[in-house]
Amino acid sequence: MPICTSKADSCGIHDVLLLLKPFRLDRYRTLAYNCQRFSHHCCGVLSNHRGYKVVQRNTDQADHEVVIEALRPFGTTIFTEINAIAAAFDTINLSQGFPDFDGPEEIRSKAAEAIMQGPNQYISSIGLSPLRHAIARKMERFYGVAVDGDHEITVTSGATEGLCATLLGILEPGDEVILLEPAYDTYAPISAIARATIRYVPLLRPDFSIPKEELANAFGPATRCIVINNPHNPCGKVFSKEELTFIASLCSQHDAYAVGDEVYEHLVYDDRVHTTLLSIPELRNRAFVISSTAKTFSMTGWKVGYVIAAPELSRAVRLSHQFITFCGQAALQEAMAAALDFPNGYYEALLSEYTRRRDLICDALADIGFHVYVPEGAYYVLADIKPLGFDDDFAFCRMLPEKAGVAAIPSSCFWNERRDGRDLVRFCFCKKDPTLEEGIRRLRRWLT
Repeated sequence: MPICTSKADSCGIHDVLLLLKPFRLDRYRTLAYNCQRFSHHCCGVLSNHRGYKVVQRNTDQADHEVVIEALRPFGTTIFTEINAIAAAFDTINLSQGFPDFDGPEEIRSKAAEAIMQGPNQYISSIGLSPLRHAIARKMERFYGVAVDGDHEITVTSGATEGLCATLLGILEPGDEVILLEPAYDTYAPISAIARATIRYVPLLRPDFSIPKEELANAFGPATRCIVINNPHNPCGKVFSKEELTFIASLCSQHDAYAVGDEVYEHLVYDDRVHTTLLSIPELRNRAFVISSTAKTFSMTGWKVGYVIAAPELSRAVRLSHQFITFCGQAALQEAMAAALDFPNGYYEALLSEYTRRRDLICDALADIGFHVYVPEGAYYVLADIKPLGFDDDFAFCRMLPEKAGVAAIPSSCFWNERRDGRDLVRFCFCKKDPTLEEGIRRLRRWLT
């Protein structure tokens, strides 16, 4: 049954907002936009919001598009495509970044025990208190940053949901988001769903440094935030404190927020130091730091992430988060609360193992003939295919599973303009030694 049967019966947007007032949702402009879309579906009435042009749907067409306009340019992710191709062959999958081994048994046993003891019910939307306070202790231990576990930490269903809750909680239609390219492929779609305008600023090769003048010019009156992936996926860049301080000065000058994706924070190589955004004084009250336990403890399937921000900023995250997943899994959060308190020796051993894996794959790829961009952090390596006679990363990665029995990711998918990265492919090295060695053997057999 239709909610509205005619234009005369249609509910006014301001009437809807009056009904929503008791919920204390103060971002009425976004609500107005969403209510306009709602009104369109109910009775065919739609007006523009802040000049945003909305295409009227013809509901008489049997084949009308179901996917919202904002998502149509993105399609299926390259990860899904490459994994499907890889599954058709006997492939060593060095594409998507998940380990082929599980994390410590102590953590898994703790989760199993918690499941059996129960309760296995909904928990606080912001996460279990022991986990939030373990995160606060970790921030103090590694970075000297004091964080309030009750008011500044929100536990989310992985870092991706943390990013989603953050961006949907702070963006209005027409706001601008700055993305540093190459950019992980989640950032743009989430920004598009929020109807924000994206400004891309390419990092400078070969060291993927910040183009300061271009970045400064990208900021303006409509800039709402900049997203900073540090350490960076896919290029392995670790931003220096000086670079982050420069970004902080621009955020302060333009009253913008900094959104930090720091999931690889404990994988920083060659005596480099990870600088969290919250350690930059100018960003303490204008940064959202998003991280996860997935990469640090090799439990990507558990999806235990979190967002750290000042109380007023956390309010925006929590308001959004409660309407996305509401809460996570109690047993997994309880186990991760214990894991975060592991002694420094665990973190040192993790870094040592990944340093060894990095050197193994980088040396081998260089020996095969790739030009290798040795990563400063994270667990991916970019390899230039031009020295091997190839110039199209998509074509290379689509034939790689069949020709070599190995899967990799074409890196141009991380750039808005595909030509900027089409000479690069991304290999991940979060794999057991036999997996890496077999992948290298197959590449060597095909390419040399």
